[in-house]
Amino acid sequence: MAASSTRYKDKETGTVVLSFSGKWVSWTHTAVAYAAFLSALAVGCALHYHKIVQNQWYGYPDEWFPSVSATIGDRYPERSIFMLLIAITSGPRFALVGLWYLLTARPGFALPKAIAICGVIRSLTCGGWTYITSTDDHDWHDILMILYLVFTIPWTAGCLALSPPNAKAIKYRKYMAGAFFGTLVPMVYYFIQHKIHRVAGAYTTYAFFEWTLILFDVAFDAVTALDFDTFELVIRDVKGASKGINTSSVPTAVLEKEKEKATAEVFAAGFHVGDALDIAADVYHGFVFWSTLTSLGVVIWYFPLWHMGISGYEAFVMSTISPVLLGIKPLRSLVVKNQRIVHLLSLAGLLAYKVTDPAYRLFTVAFGVWMGCLSWTATWYGDSAHPARLEARILPWIIGLVMSSIAKFGWYTNNPIWPIMHAENGGWNGTGLFLAVLAALRFTGRRPIQSEDAGEKTGSALLAAFGVGGLLFGLHSLLSDTSTMILWAWDGYPIRGPVSNVHAWYTIAATTSGLVIGLFRPGAVVTWTAYGIASTGAAILTLYQQWFGYYGALTLAAYLTSISVPLISSAAKKNPVITFGLGFFIYNFMVLFHVWVVAYAFVPGGPLVREHTDWIMICMMLMIGAGVFDLISQQSRVGRKKLVRRRGGASGHRKYYLGALGILNILFLIFNILRFPTNDYKPYHANDRLFTAGIWTIHFSFDNDMWSSEYRIRDLLKELEVDVIGLLESDLQRIIMGNRDTTQFLAKDLGMYVDYGPGPNKHTWGAALLSKFPIINSTHHLLPSPVGELAPAIHATLDIYGELVDVFVFHSGQEEDVEDRRLQAEYLARLMGSNTSRPSVLLSYLVTKPLQGNYNTYVSDTSGMHDVDPSDWDRWCEYILFKGLKRTGYARVSRSTITDTELQVAKFVVPRQGMESHLAWTMGKEFRDRQVREDEVPEGWRFPAMFRDQGVRGHRYHVFDEPRYFNF
Repeated sequence: MAASSTRYKDKETGTVVLSFSGKWVSWTHTAVAYAAFLSALAVGCALHYHKIVQNQWYGYPDEWFPSVSATIGDRYPERSIFMLLIAITSGPRFALVGLWYLLTARPGFALPKAIAICGVIRSLTCGGWTYITSTDDHDWHDILMILYLVFTIPWTAGCLALSPPNAKAIKYRKYMAGAFFGTLVPMVYYFIQHKIHRVAGAYTTYAFFEWTLILFDVAFDAVTALDFDTFELVIRDVKGASKGINTSSVPTAVLEKEKEKATAEVFAAGFHVGDALDIAADVYHGFVFWSTLTSLGVVIWYFPLWHMGISGYEAFVMSTISPVLLGIKPLRSLVVKNQRIVHLLSLAGLLAYKVTDPAYRLFTVAFGVWMGCLSWTATWYGDSAHPARLEARILPWIIGLVMSSIAKFGWYTNNPIWPIMHAENGGWNGTGLFLAVLAALRFTGRRPIQSEDAGEKTGSALLAAFGVGGLLFGLHSLLSDTSTMILWAWDGYPIRGPVSNVHAWYTIAATTSGLVIGLFRPGAVVTWTAYGIASTGAAILTLYQQWFGYYGALTLAAYLTSISVPLISSAAKKNPVITFGLGFFIYNFMVLFHVWVVAYAFVPGGPLVREHTDWIMICMMLMIGAGVFDLISQQSRVGRKKLVRRRGGASGHRKYYLGALGILNILFLIFNILRFPTNDYKPYHANDRLFTAGIWTIHFSFDNDMWSSEYRIRDLLKELEVDVIGLLESDLQRIIMGNRDTTQFLAKDLGMYVDYGPGPNKHTWGAALLSKFPIINSTHHLLPSPVGELAPAIHATLDIYGELVDVFVFHSGQEEDVEDRRLQAEYLARLMGSNTSRPSVLLSYLVTKPLQGNYNTYVSDTSGMHDVDPSDWDRWCEYILFKGLKRTGYARVSRSTITDTELQVAKFVVPRQGMESHLAWTMGKEFRDRQVREDEVPEGWRFPAMFRDQGVRGHRYHVFDEPRYFNF
């Protein structure tokens, strides 16, 4: 370190007591930070090697390299050494942030201040997760670690964007940033292999990536040494770099171009708070549109459910065709010139939650959708003369879909501002409406550039309409929820593909990447090559499962968002009555088609499209292809370069929209971490080797008053201490049902493993299994159904107290289809009897009377199964059967207003391995079915007393007024 102790005064320089180059702040920070981590690693390996490589599943030799947390947080003296050195690091760390701000600050620029704030917060959170270890407080350690990673993103991007014109520093920053974020992907992958799949050695590989991440993180900040040599402390700028002067031999223009390339020109045009607020309002307004549109099908679905067929309310699906009104020229001019009023009226869809009557609530939502489709079409048409302005209107609409999907992930596939939500089930309707009003006012603050006809002469409005219809359907049916395509690829345990609460971000990443490609490389998107790749992806998604099927899904997702801007931009310049009026009508037809493939038994002509999801995908891609054909035809007439230049080109608004996408992705990752499964679930009565099993038809998670019922379902299952539950009518992954998944919320909140059952591309009403016990294996079955609706079944093997127990969840066909139900009974009886030695439970919906007809096929020598209570004469649909277990109790609990079917539960004790089977097998049927008093069974085996008499919240023991207990 160079030092000077000269003690003279100079009018220009002042008094110099001590001086040294600013680069030593960087080097000191780098050296001490590395010393803190590496010394802890060395001491830990020397003193506690076997202890710090041990994790919750494995130890040495399966795991042989320690993680960062285990090294710095669990043992003395390495923890103390680390904390001492990391405390010393804090001094040069804050000095580094301060010097960077001084170096980059410019009058009138807010970005350097924002990055400095991020740097300070990042430093504080670093101290938080290093001083509060996972051993001290796991939650706060994780929260502070997440915040550290979150603020690392803007810090890294900001340092790249604000880099002084120094070629070497820019190059190293790009390398270090790319290496840092590239390391995150394999690190997360191997953490999932360890945490979810329990792969031996995976945690060691994860630890290597974790340590590498530390090295790259510190190295990124070390690059500031190449910039700080412009400073001499006490602080004096001796080279003028802080004034923006280029001291490099490379021309400034070249360096600026290199910097813009590294940051995708995101910060090239500066940053203004007002513009950022405009973009936030625009994106939120797009989110409101998609929230309202996706809620329409949900509130329509309520009515055919209760009518058990077509109700007439399905006609409201046509609420989207309001753009046909723009064919009336005076009305078109009125709407375009008064967009604020129309956009504000569209918010009626959010206000609908205040309407208690289901029919009127539907009317209110339909009105909101009608005005929303009209207002957005008018907005696009009104700004179609200016490509950049039009693009700035289309982007928030697409990003609003991404935001809607992220909000649904955060709320376990329910949108918090849907009209089926309210405060009692997790809704944020009031807050959402308030923000929507502010967003709509700001969104409509800029007047349209045109208000009269300015249609594009080239291209076909009809082809564009087909393209819009196909695109809308693809975006809505596949991308409005991150779990939809994952469940298309789901095929049971052991897990061989993506799962919704771990891998859902891949869908968001694909949609984000597709949108960015469509913006910056439109010429690569509007090609038959890209369309062919997307069509291949659609075919793979339709025909295959597991990871391969999901790779097709990601390909299709990226294409749908990438083609959105070109397709809608072209459609906006044509006759809006055709492009959007007809386009929405085509979309509506696809929505109905989407339902008919599974509801074929309830609609006229339904059997013609029975189980033809493949036809849906073909139609969707052909319609998008019509739009692509129109775009390519325009290219050939207008000229490819000219058209791409007209639609493309960097615009100032893009940096904000890309920033919004980045923030939304960060928000999703935070949700993702919070939802990460723990896989440490505990049954309620492990000491008694007892489990409670139940069957419940949840009626698509709709209660009688059109509210989403997940919270009420959870409360009853928790209070009844249910360990294994079969849910029927549980597949909600269609537009008309909101693309929801109730099992995600229940599994997380109740602490259970979940098998969704046959996916949405299997054309059933759904069967799901949730279990406190590990699901070792599961297979999905579609039982013979030559005439009626498909009958889904799950055959799962659970590890219950060390014993393998088979659990079957089954939904039989309709009463009208007698032959279907006979064939299904024979199939399931053979399936249940295929493993005669293993204890089994059937949780089912059989559509038969006790002791009659198909009942005697299910309860037979073929199946080996016994009825949980043969004396219960009042059943028709739900039955619990069992074998090889000690049945101790059975109860029927009233549903209140949650659904149309009661909850049935039974308690079983699992015999220990090697013991004789249930004593009743040797004592005859009369002894086996003999009932005993409640006081004759242990207290831990009894059902909760809270549901006696009048019960709670409308739930009580009914039919026989109290639980039944049996001799064993």
